[in-house]
Amino acid sequence: MTSEGECLVIGWNRRWIVMAVIGTAVAQASPAGAQIDYRNLDDDRPTLIEDAYPAERYAFEFQVPWRFSRDRSGGTLHAFVPELAYGIFRNMHVGLKMPIAGTSTGSGREWGGAGLRAFAFYNFNTESRSLPALALRSDVTFPVGSLAGEGTRVTIKGIATRSWGRTRVHLNGAYTLGSDRPLGAAEAANKWWYGGAVDRTLFRQSVLLLGEVYALRALTVEPVQVNASVGLRVQMTPYLVFDAGIARRLKAGAGPDLELTAGFSRAFAISALMPSGRTR
Repeated sequence: MTSEGECLVIGWNRRWIVMAVIGTAVAQASPAGAQIDYRNLDDDRPTLIEDAYPAERYAFEFQVPWRFSRDRSGGTLHAFVPELAYGIFRNMHVGLKMPIAGTSTGSGREWGGAGLRAFAFYNFNTESRSLPALALRSDVTFPVGSLAGEGTRVTIKGIATRSWGRTRVHLNGAYTLGSDRPLGAAEAANKWWYGGAVDRTLFRQSVLLLGEVYALRALTVEPVQVNASVGLRVQMTPYLVFDAGIARRLKAGAGPDLELTAGFSRAFAISALMPSGRTR
């Protein structure tokens, strides 16, 4: 059995590894005046809140994030959430997620699929002098996999983004239709949640630093969580972005004791799917 001292050492080693990866990514970031992918906040990448702008038209974006979470009881979760999005129209993208999770149990760790999620994102308007950028997103979560929970759920989310120079403010709010059945182990369709985030562009416009606070209720019988997160997004190449974040509960008794996330996203296009004469 692992001693308390060994657990502490393992915990510190994980934190040093995450800090080293973040430091390396920042050090390798180069000036990126025409690059904007690092400013496109995706849901849970690296924080829960996303911005009101879709993927570029006719472009694909492939994401490979990893998430670690630990609760007060000592239970842990590892999740890999591959995602593919496609800019089907000028102001709209669609996509799929298929999380794979590993949860700790009394007899060890159980791995399995944690659902299948299809989503569509539509931006009503870009930011103007009088209005923020506004978008609507809809997700349908299917119970696919041994850790996917029960029942199909539909989530509707409203998104707003407002800019002041290199600083932006984002507001998100979401509500899920469906009964109070057990949720998936990862990327769960929470009953409702809302929150706000602020981000700031740093390091010659190639690094984005952000922070958020949000409240959520997973199920109507569950307590309300109030959590805070900080994260960054780094433009590694014109089409490759690294992100990392850390989150913790602000309200005693509900929410993660510690949550870490890190991953990469890669933008690309398939010429056969682009109209004649269209280039990136």
